[in-house]
Parts: sequence; C-alpha cells; structure tokens
Amino acid sequence: MLDPISLAAISAVLGTVGSGMANEAGRWAWESTGGLVRRIAGREVAAPTNAEQLTQVAQLVHERVQGDQQLARAWTLFAQGVRMPGAGSRPEHPRLPPSTRYFTDRQKALKLLDKEASRAFDGSPRVALLHGREGMGTSTLAVHWGWRQADRFPDGQLYADLRGPGATDTGALLSSLLRQLGLPDEEIPPSTEDRVDRFGRHLADRRLLLVLDHAQSAAQIRPLLTPAPGVFTVVVTRRPFPGIDALPVQVDPLARRDALRLLTDLAGKPAITAAKATLPAVLERCGGSPYALRAAAPRLSAPPVEEPPQPGSDPVRAAAEDSYRLLRPEAARLYRLTGLRDWPAFDAAAAARAADIEETEAAPLLEELADTLLLERTGAGRYHYRPVVRAHAEAAAAATDGIAVCSAAVSRTVEGYLHLAVGAAQAALPESWRVPSGTSPLRYADRGEALAALATESRNLVQAVYAAEEFRDWDTVARLCQALWPLQLKAGHHDVLLPALRIGARTADAHFPGTRTAGSLHAQLAHTLTELRRWDEAEPEARAAARDEHAAGHARGHASAVEFLGLLRLRQWRWQEAYDSFEEASVVLDGIGPEDEGAGDLPRARALLERHRGRALRGLGRRDEARERLERALRFFRESGEAYNTARALTDLAETRLDGGEFAQALPLIDEALVALAKENAAYHLAHLRSLRERCVSAAGPQE
Repeated sequence: MLDPISLAAISAVLGTVGSGMANEAGRWAWESTGGLVRRIAGREVAAPTNAEQLTQVAQLVHERVQGDQQLARAWTLFAQGVRMPGAGSRPEHPRLPPSTRYFTDRQKALKLLDKEASRAFDGSPRVALLHGREGMGTSTLAVHWGWRQADRFPDGQLYADLRGPGATDTGALLSSLLRQLGLPDEEIPPSTEDRVDRFGRHLADRRLLLVLDHAQSAAQIRPLLTPAPGVFTVVVTRRPFPGIDALPVQVDPLARRDALRLLTDLAGKPAITAAKATLPAVLERCGGSPYALRAAAPRLSAPPVEEPPQPGSDPVRAAAEDSYRLLRPEAARLYRLTGLRDWPAFDAAAAARAADIEETEAAPLLEELADTLLLERTGAGRYHYRPVVRAHAEAAAAATDGIAVCSAAVSRTVEGYLHLAVGAAQAALPESWRVPSGTSPLRYADRGEALAALATESRNLVQAVYAAEEFRDWDTVARLCQALWPLQLKAGHHDVLLPALRIGARTADAHFPGTRTAGSLHAQLAHTLTELRRWDEAEPEARAAARDEHAAGHARGHASAVEFLGLLRLRQWRWQEAYDSFEEASVVLDGIGPEDEGAGDLPRARALLERHRGRALRGLGRRDEARERLERALRFFRESGEAYNTARALTDLAETRLDGGEFAQALPLIDEALVALAKENAAYHLAHLRSLRERCVSAAGPQE
C-alpha cells in the first residue's frame, strides 16, 4: 500500500482533486486542498495550473510533512477523503453506429485490419489509418469491420465523428468519449490536459475499439491515441497525414465488377436488367464510389445524364447533382436553402425557417432528401449534410436563388434559433438579469425542459452566433450569447460554447462598450474560462465585466462582477486577494438605495458575500473569523428556507472545524447538511459530505 505522505501519493491526490473540479464538491475539495497546502507550507502557495507546477507543490508538501507529525496526520486524513476518478461513473458498453446491410469487396482492407488488431503488443499503440476520397466507404468499412469483430472487444466500441463545428477542439472530443465510457458531466475534468489523463486511465485495462471518423489532422487525434494493450484505434480520413505511427490502409474505388455487384444488391436484378443499356454510363459516372452507387440505385430508370464524367471529377458531387436534378421543386428548394450554413444537426423546424414554409411541410421533404442520400439522418428527427453535398447545395442556391434570397434564408434560421434561445433561457433562469429580455413565441413547461432545449441546440446556437457575426447583426450576436447563460451555469458545455462567448466579448467591446450588455457578455466569458481552468484568461474578462457594469451604473451587476473576481481568486488559492474582492463587492452593494434596481436582492447578496468571505478567511487560516462570517450566512439561509445554501454554509463551517481538528464539533454540522440536502438533487455534494463524515469518525476513533 502506498505511503500517503510519499511524493507519489501526494502528487496523485493533488492531481485527482485538480481534475475533479467539474462539480461543486470537486471545487470544495480544491479550496480545502489550497487551505491545507498553505497551512503546511506556512505561506500562500499559488494554485498549480499545469503538471510541472503540480509537481512543485507536491514536492513542497512532501518536504514539510516529513518532519512534522501533526502536519503529516492532517494531510493523511484529508487524502483519505479524496474520491478517486470515476467513483461515481455508471458502467457503459459503448457501441458503434449501425452497419450497412450490403457490403462488397474490401477483403484486402479487412485482412489488414485483422492483422493490426491481432498484432502482438510491443508497447506501441495498435492503430490503423483508413484513407480514401469522400464517398469511398471508409467510414462504412470501419464500422462494418468493428461489428464483425465485436467479440474481440468485450468492453465496447467507442465512436467519435471528428468533423463539423467544434470537432477540432480536443477537449470537446474527449468529453464526448468520456460520456460514452459512462462518466457523467459532473465528473468530466474541466481542463483538456486532465481529460487526456482521465481518458487514458479509463482505457488502461479495457479491451476496446476506438473509431475516429473523419479525422482532419495528426494534431487532432494524437491526444486520443493510447498505448493501452487492449485498445485498437481505427482512424478514418480522406488522405493519409504524417505524424501518426499507424498502419496505412488505402480504400480505393470499387472495381467495376464489385461496383456492379453492389448496385445489383441495392437495386435488384430486374432493375439492373431493365437498365442494361444505360448501365455502363451509370457505373462510369459513379466512379467506384459506394455512396454514388447507393444514390444511383433508386434512379436507374431515370433518363441518363448526357454529359460524361470529367477526368478527376468527384463522384460524390456528381451523385448529388444527379439526385438533385430529380427532386420535386419544393424539395430542391429546401435542399438548397437549408444547406447554406453548416448546421451540426438540424430538425424540421430549422429547415422550415430556412425555406419559409410550415414545419409540417418541411418534415416529409427532409425524409425525401434523406431517402435520396442528399441528407444523412443523425437520429431523433435530425439531419446533416456531407461536406461535399452541402457545398453542392450552397452552390446551387447561389446560382438559382441569388444572394438576397440566400441571405434571407439564413437570417430566418438564425432568428428562429434566437427565439428558441431567448424563450428557453427565460424559462430556465427567470430570476437572472443576465438573461436577455424580449418576447419569444416558444414556451416551455418548466426549467428542466427549457434547459434541455438549450443543451440539445447548443452547437446550432454556436453556429447561429457565427452567422450573425458574419451578417454584422451585433444585437443578435449579443442576445444569442446572453441566452447561453443558463446552459453555462446549470449544465456546463463550456468547451462547446467558448467560441461563441469569445465572439460575444469581442462584439461587446466593439459595439456595446460601457453597457450592461457588455458587462454581461464579459462575465459569461470569464465564467466559462474559469470553469475550463484558464484562469489567466478569465481575470481580464472579469475585470472588463466590472468596468462595463460600473460605467453603465448597474451597481448590482458591478458587485456581481467584483464578487466573481473574488471567486476566481479562491480557485487560485489567492486568499487575501479573494477576501479583498468580496469586501469591495460589499461596498458596491452599500451604494444601492432602497428604491434602486436590485434592492430586493440585497439581503441574499450580502449573505452570499458573508459565506465567500468566510471561505477566504478559512484559506488564510483565520478560522475564528471564518466561523463568524459563515455563521452569519447560515442564519440567513436557515431563516429564508434555502435548503441548498444552508447545506453549503454548513459544509463550509464543518470543514473549518475539521481544519482545527474539531471533529466532534464538525460532525453535527455535517449531519444537519445531509438532512438539508435529503430532497435536493445534489449527489456530489452528498458524496462529499459522507466523505467528510468518514474523516470525522476515522479521526475520532483512536482518541476514544
């Protein structure tokens, strides 16, 4: 068993706590760690933000506890209460997307995949790189092989689509993969570095297939590769790229014989016989592309395309043109106008807005487009375009509809997403002044439904922000970003939302300086950067928020921004600066008169500041003052009936008692907090309290 005060054990505890800040209990543990480190070091120590700094803090703690039995005991008791990664995760058995019924040839590629998957492990990752032009069936081949070899991977098959908005963000990709492995959002580490580590740990002892589809570069996939002996990774890309040590598997066009066999499987022998005269031209135009062949099968009886394929022409684009040519006018128009933006996964409502028709009209047209392979179904009534097909739709729209019609289609779609976002934000967080005002035609039954709508459309909302920025529609940019606040606050999604929030902050400075809108947008970006542990970037955004709220004369918003700067300092273990920020925020609140905006919220705002000041004083080791502040906050929350904030204050008080070794005094506070949270959905807070209780019992036992 590892000695708890060894350097390796101390490093492991610091790493575990640092990577666990995705939920409030994890952030509590981080603050507690910082206070204990300060106590052990005898001075303030900056919170580590990378592996090198973490090692330095671990070495400092190791040196100090070696010669001090009391400090060693304090560290040991704390370390025993740290939950290990994945302790709350649910077991999952991830699966690939469905395979195709008809699969032809590819025997050489299949054998190469078999060979790499069964290669004796020598320390180097088992990786195969499938590459071929779009429409050549590389993704289909990977999925087909994965299902055929399912027994080889008893722990499941992970799949990630690496194309589309946000797909180049390694953190977002790792978040998706960790969810497939069973980690709830509350246990996914905030930083990309910690996600890489957590992903590697979860794969270390598993026999599992990882398919990385539509990869774009070596840099994109390198953090996702693992040397775990039981993991086989299949990378799918259009062309091979340097920088990855992988077995290359080229996927060429189907030979004419195999192309005819696939077409026969798809269309049936009678259709092939009937189209005998035009069959050579069809096969030539399809160019051995399985996608083009599948698209051609339903239209074998259509008039043949007169123009022959040009040398080097793209069979996918040719297939899209052929299918488009046979569409009914209303379906063709929907196809063109919906394809003007790269919406990650749109539904009938979005398509209807693009085409300016009713949703009931759009739904069957989308199914028609999916049946002709001009759209791909993503599940739950949603669709997206292949990149080459969308490029064809966009070009067709420019040629057929013109700039004015295309611009109007995009504007209508963005307006629809704005209505959705504003309505959902107001329903999800009606008490917040950060949520944009105005009316929306959309209504939601409750907060949960509204928050779910924002989460479902999060990537489309980010794309809408991009579109609004391109159209120089600054008011829509601001309102869309403000509507993301409930999603940030209640559900995270920080890595997905970050690009949009950066646009919002730029827009604030350029078009809304010194306004409440600017203060809100900077505060939102500061919040997300803080949650992603990009603290150096978060600080100037928090200061900008305070500056703009002050300039706008919005005292409540100004106080909130200064308070947030203090909360950032708590994360950084900069206790005195945190306390000073909370004092400054209190002074700002003092300037709010009884008739001013925000006056009704003052008692609660002051109670929250008292709690925050108590946390800062605890970090400074001033426990008596900390208890006094925390008890004031506790009295307010008890009297107001706020169960969750009552439990938070009780937890802070209990941990302050534990810092002083007052285990008997801490225990009833913990038990009261457990009762207060009995009806709350606070699994991680409850787990944290149970851990604290175990510390109390463990510490008190030997003394009896």
